[in-house]
Amino acid sequence: QVQLVESGGGLVQAGGSLRLSCVASESIFTFITMGWYRQAPGKQRESVASIINGGATTYANSVKGRFTISRDNAKNTLYLQMNSLKPEDTAVYTCNFRTLWSNTWGQGTQVTVSS
Repeated sequence: QVQLVESGGGLVQAGGSLRLSCVASESIFTFITMGWYRQAPGKQRESVASIINGGATTYANSVKGRFTISRDNAKNTLYLQMNSLKPEDTAVYTCNFRTLWSNTWGQGTQVTVSS
C-alpha cells in the first residue's frame, strides 16, 4: 500500500501563506483522486480541495480563491498552496489518495493561524 508523508504545516499569522506537500512512496499516475482534508478541534473532517487524474480541481467554498491544489507527477507529490490564511483555517490537514480499490490517508500536519 502506498505511504503518504505530509510536510509544510506550522504556525503563521493571519494573512500569511503556507505550502503543504504530500509525498507518495510510489507513482501517483494510478490514483484517480487526490485531495486535502482538514479537521479542526471539535469539528468533523471536511474536504478542502481535490484533483482528479485528468487535472480538474474542486475546492470548498471557504477556501476558493485562496488555496490552490496541484500535483507534480515527476516528484510523486501533491501540494496545497494556502494564501491569505485566516484563523478559521486552523486545523490538522491530511492528504488522501484514492483508486478504485484503495483509500489511503497521510498522518496529518498541523496548521495554526494566529490572529
